[in-house]
Amino acid sequence: MRKKESANSKDVDIVVIGGGINGAGIARDAAGRGLSVMLCEQDDIAQHTSSSSTKLIHGGLRYLEHYDFKLVRHALQEREVLLRMAPHIIWPLRFVLPHHKSLRPRWLIRLGLFLYDHIGGRKLLPGSHGIDLKRHSAGEALKTEYKHGFEYSDCWVQDSRLVVLNLIDAAERGCDVRVRTEVTDLTRCDGYWQVHLHDRTTDNRKTITAKTIVNASGPWVDRTLALDEAHDARYSTRLVKGSHIVVPKMFEHPYTYIFQHTDNRVLFAVPYENNYTLLGTTDKEIECDPAKVAIDADETAYICQAVSEYFQQEVNPQHVVWTYSGVRPLYDDASSNASKVTRDYKLDLDNRMQAPVLSVYGGKITTYRKLADQAVDMLSDYLPIEKSDWTASTPLPGGDITNADFESFYNEKRQQYEWLNPDLCRDYCRNYGTRIDTILANCNGQSDLGKDFGGNLYQVEVDYLKQYEWANEADDILWRRTKKGLVFDTDALKNVISELNAHLK
Repeated sequence: MRKKESANSKDVDIVVIGGGINGAGIARDAAGRGLSVMLCEQDDIAQHTSSSSTKLIHGGLRYLEHYDFKLVRHALQEREVLLRMAPHIIWPLRFVLPHHKSLRPRWLIRLGLFLYDHIGGRKLLPGSHGIDLKRHSAGEALKTEYKHGFEYSDCWVQDSRLVVLNLIDAAERGCDVRVRTEVTDLTRCDGYWQVHLHDRTTDNRKTITAKTIVNASGPWVDRTLALDEAHDARYSTRLVKGSHIVVPKMFEHPYTYIFQHTDNRVLFAVPYENNYTLLGTTDKEIECDPAKVAIDADETAYICQAVSEYFQQEVNPQHVVWTYSGVRPLYDDASSNASKVTRDYKLDLDNRMQAPVLSVYGGKITTYRKLADQAVDMLSDYLPIEKSDWTASTPLPGGDITNADFESFYNEKRQQYEWLNPDLCRDYCRNYGTRIDTILANCNGQSDLGKDFGGNLYQVEVDYLKQYEWANEADDILWRRTKKGLVFDTDALKNVISELNAHLK
């Protein structure tokens, strides 16, 4: 897939700036086509936007109302591609949409679901149908006035793990992944880029040369462009904060709810980490530092009020056990309302002086792979590669599960590791897929798991995350590589953070 090398070879073909889902996907795609790639992330992998989603691989049913048919079609097509690529961290969900009499009419919802079923070439997932909420198990948690509804398919994803798996694959194909490394300056020089790096862990600084730059820095895309004094900012972003709350489990069934709200938005109630329910999200434009966003009292109240319109059990702010907020760096299409700004992406190639920089605006986690493929294709005139959609048929690390059948794979590992607690075995299978064998390579019994940090977090997992997944701090493990921070109360969490940070040194 690699063309003949050009005469003037520099340090790397591409420097990718940004360790979120778009940067990780582009780094993987480019490394897999034989290019020399370096990825730099100023913080931890997926620390910001890409770990703050609603954790869904979906077409975006509500985008049909905005006539964004192209985005929905592409997302629905990618949904099943991703399900095959990573059946350990992506799995099907059935959604229940209760009909609210004073909002969208039933015929309009039925029409939207008909389109949703058919415009994306659905093959693996079951289609939609109407349901009687008096008889359906999902109706038990709802207020009695909700008598009718609809059921349809989308998928769940462990979002931050999706980013990590793309970077593991990129690294195994030769990509140099630099975590907590900030790009402090960009300078065009004789048709190449001089890229100034600052390792924030060691405080070391160095300069490398690159043929091309990919600016996938999400909410910081404009700031990154401004590092080049000759930059040409032809597009801009709108920063929209989305916040979520987590509460104790509100229902026992496996269905996810999608609720219509009076402001024409939708909210989700998703079964989360076994014992919790994830509720969200909000849309709130911001102008502050994207690294410092947090949920505010108005957002919490909004989510609680919106879902309490449907559930028999009222949700109050005091029920909240955890919150998170992220910033969507949306491509500015001049929409008057933040909820109506397109979730599609825009790729802008500035090829002045034969030193290209490709900037990524917007995008959805569901379409990241297609975005990456298109981005690398756009650089093929400047780099020794040919066009190739190789990622569509290549599993992500741990995803090489026979027939993408997770339950059969889990049962096989239960027999192989019969000494391992079933819940812990499922946890390892879900997070790491076939790479559970790497984690447990030297284990023959419970005592071989090493130090017990609590919450089903053992030393073998911590050591694996440090060695293979760039986990350098406690928060990397507790909130991004896993969500095991949820099970600790405030005092216990302080203790485990201290123990993990000491172990990781």
